[in-house]
Amino acid sequence: MSRILIAEDEERIATFVQKGLNAQGFVTTIVADGQSAYDEARSMLYDLLILDLGLPLMDGLTVLRRLREDRIDIPVLILSARGSVDDKVAGLVGGADDYLPKPFAFEELLARVRLRLRGHVLEDQTVLTAGGLTLDLRTRRAHVDGVAKDLSAREFALAETLCRHKDQVLSREQLLSQVWGFDFDPGSNIVDVYIRYLRKKFGAERIETIRGMGYRLKQD
Repeated sequence: MSRILIAEDEERIATFVQKGLNAQGFVTTIVADGQSAYDEARSMLYDLLILDLGLPLMDGLTVLRRLREDRIDIPVLILSARGSVDDKVAGLVGGADDYLPKPFAFEELLARVRLRLRGHVLEDQTVLTAGGLTLDLRTRRAHVDGVAKDLSAREFALAETLCRHKDQVLSREQLLSQVWGFDFDPGSNIVDVYIRYLRKKFGAERIETIRGMGYRLKQD
């Protein structure tokens, strides 16, 4: 399940791209300014960044340059109305993996997305493990030290996100956007509620609270 960050300030285009990618099974997040694009891309939660160049707060080329300076190797597909040869060269030299001018056909965008993901993402794991915790992504079943645990769909999604980033601290905002999407109030305590559910089923010691930062699923 690949996660794609869409950095686009034109709501109509962002929604069009998001709906098309969601229909193909991708998980997507939209941000509408360059600073948010930079911050989200640095979170290491995404497999691909679709980046507009004409973003407010920080332009797309600056976002790209800063990510590469930080050694963030997320694949970047520039999607921009700037279609001159000079613009394309600047984007590719700046570290982009691909460049698609607007207007564009969704079928071409989809083909380029799939190509970049194939080149960057290893064959997706079907079983995730963290210590004695095992998640089977095909059967959607969880086991703790060999004992089966029944999880709701949302509990499993939260467990999967934590397990894919084991030993990393994930903020409440990151978990909220990845598991519930941006339709939920960022001030909601829904993440904390579901963390409590998982602790009851997995053991409280497996999920660590990092005060002022978020949660971490421990490997050991």
